[in-house]
Amino acid sequence: MRRIYLIPIIILGLALLAGGVWYFFLRENGAPADQNSAAIAAGKNLTGNRCAGEGPGTLTNLPMDLEDFAFIIPYGLMVGDHVTPIDHQYYSPTVFNSPRDTYPVYAMADARLVNIEPRDTERGREYRLVFTMTCTFLYYYDLVTSLAPDVQAAYDSRRMDLEVQAGQLIGRIGGQTLDFAVWDTTKPLTGFVNPASYDGEAWKIYTADPLDYATDEIKHKMFSKYIRTAEPHSGKIDHDIDGRLVGNWFLEGTNGYAGKVGTQGPTYATGHLSIAPDHIDPTAFMASFGSYQGEPKQFSLSRSAPNPAEVAVSTGLVKYNLLPWNWQDGKGKEWDRFSFPSLPLTLINEGYITQGCVLFQLLEDRRLKMETFPGKSCSQVKTFTPAAKFYER
Repeated sequence: MRRIYLIPIIILGLALLAGGVWYFFLRENGAPADQNSAAIAAGKNLTGNRCAGEGPGTLTNLPMDLEDFAFIIPYGLMVGDHVTPIDHQYYSPTVFNSPRDTYPVYAMADARLVNIEPRDTERGREYRLVFTMTCTFLYYYDLVTSLAPDVQAAYDSRRMDLEVQAGQLIGRIGGQTLDFAVWDTTKPLTGFVNPASYDGEAWKIYTADPLDYATDEIKHKMFSKYIRTAEPHSGKIDHDIDGRLVGNWFLEGTNGYAGKVGTQGPTYATGHLSIAPDHIDPTAFMASFGSYQGEPKQFSLSRSAPNPAEVAVSTGLVKYNLLPWNWQDGKGKEWDRFSFPSLPLTLINEGYITQGCVLFQLLEDRRLKMETFPGKSCSQVKTFTPAAKFYER
């Protein structure tokens, strides 16, 4: 009788052993153990299900020739209707006001070009391109002013799954920067207290440091054009601290980052608000408004004002004068913003004329009251009026 009971046990053991061998075979040969993992699912969503495999890629080529761009603007800039810290870097051309299509743009690695989105502006048509190396590692360009012939042919035929090689000509730019970012879906950012607020731009929370994925040679070349000397050198976009003023906020009822065009303002960013470190000199703070006198606007905050990273519910009402600013280079001169500066760059605003005042009060850890007073200094403002607005995360 014992032998009869032992037979199914032996069969079960052999099945488990075979399954284990198959699991390790898949892992060693690059196939994911869990095809339904969150990271792979995110990559498939970003590529329209046109990706394969998992794991990080290696960047082996610059997107532009080294002599064709003056410097790299790090992640985290806030400007215009980019109210929250920007999730891409900018390669600024050597001659910024160059004619369109002046500078070639190359693939940074062997990859698949899976998406091209055109955009028509007053300057002409420009393109956003998404490349996938695996389902968990991607990079993208934007503001490309024209496409290389083979890329144009693929776009015209709507066959958006084009194999490209590192260093291959992809297109050209001129008269504006080249946007660039890396996405790693295995490493979502941890500095957003409510990642669901960014579902409107699903890639944003996967923004990754390009230096972590480049060869030593490419890393050295990138770094030679970086204008930020603070860590992380590539910049940072996620500054939220739960229960503190610092970071991103969204007007209540406007669907987070996605916004509500038409009901709350002319653009999706009208309801955005950010109080975050400067992208170049993070020892200084900026206030970025989606609507300041009806338009997006950025200001610097005095270094003597309360640190936004320390302002909590218990702090009560805080006031900040809103100041213009500039950056001073390592030789004490104001940076012209077009040429590579003498480093380090330091944000300066001392002695600048106040443009307005803003009041903040954290009512709850994730609920903020805010009101701006254009043209007034904070010494002229006592408290909120009925025009105050309420923000959430």
